[in-house]
Amino acid sequence: MKIYYDLIDFKSLDSSVITIGSYDGIHRGHFHIINKVKSIANSLETKSVVITFNPHPRNIVNNQEENIKLLMSLDRKIELFEKLSIDILIILNFSSDLMRMEAEDFLKKIIIKNLNPKCIISGNSHTFGFKKSGNSDYLKKFCKLNNISLEVVKLLKDGDRGISSTNIRSLLENGFIRRANYELGSIYGFYANVVSGAGRGKKLKYPTANLVPVEKDQLFPKTGVYLTRCIINGLNHYGMCNFGIRPTFGENDLVLEVHLFDETSKDLYDSCIWIEFLERIRDEKKFPSAKELIKQLKKDEEICLSLKYKYQLGE
Repeated sequence: MKIYYDLIDFKSLDSSVITIGSYDGIHRGHFHIINKVKSIANSLETKSVVITFNPHPRNIVNNQEENIKLLMSLDRKIELFEKLSIDILIILNFSSDLMRMEAEDFLKKIIIKNLNPKCIISGNSHTFGFKKSGNSDYLKKFCKLNNISLEVVKLLKDGDRGISSTNIRSLLENGFIRRANYELGSIYGFYANVVSGAGRGKKLKYPTANLVPVEKDQLFPKTGVYLTRCIINGLNHYGMCNFGIRPTFGENDLVLEVHLFDETSKDLYDSCIWIEFLERIRDEKKFPSAKELIKQLKKDEEICLSLKYKYQLGE
């Protein structure tokens, strides 16, 4: 897969099949679209192209003080596009100038000029151009006038709800991790750096690695205790993770810490690992003493160990 972060040195294509989107969290609906792009590109013997944006367009359009929390970092999205065997990935800088570009100018000056698409694949809710001036209806008229095939893909459903980044974000924030993982089509996770902590886990005989996401705008799941899987040097390590404020000790800062069952966590300081959230075990709660907390940790460990085998079978 060839990756372009701008179009300055991009050599215009004779033809292509393309899709355009922010791809905030590549999920089952996106897989459906991308597979169509690849299939049609193969049948037409041309290149499959994904055009996406960085930073997230909503951060520029809404001019928010706090950025939108991301389901996936840019590096993770690139990894997934690579696995999906896209020929060309174009990551456009979503600047205020690009935001102000009218839909017609975007299509003519960027898309047609550089990519000469034979076919465009679009989700039915996709919008683009200044003040969302471009949508499915606009695309239909534009493609007809410019002799470009268009396929508008309907929203993929999970029961009676549409699969979208917005809905997946809501599932994660409300603790429905298994449903979120199903709609993603992969296990929710992110890269994190291991940093020094207070050392309380070690005193409780449950040593932990304290984690800080590499992506500063990474979305966290709901606070609580989780069964997790960490990938370290290509190997899977299962554990239990607490994300919260550690109320038993009267703290207020959110902390993400993981105890790995094989005790690998004690040797991870200053490393970068991948952590996945498999199952949510319980809410975080305040215990009357450290002794009572340890009792609960033993129960949590038993539950996590009983659940991890179904994930090991799928490895």
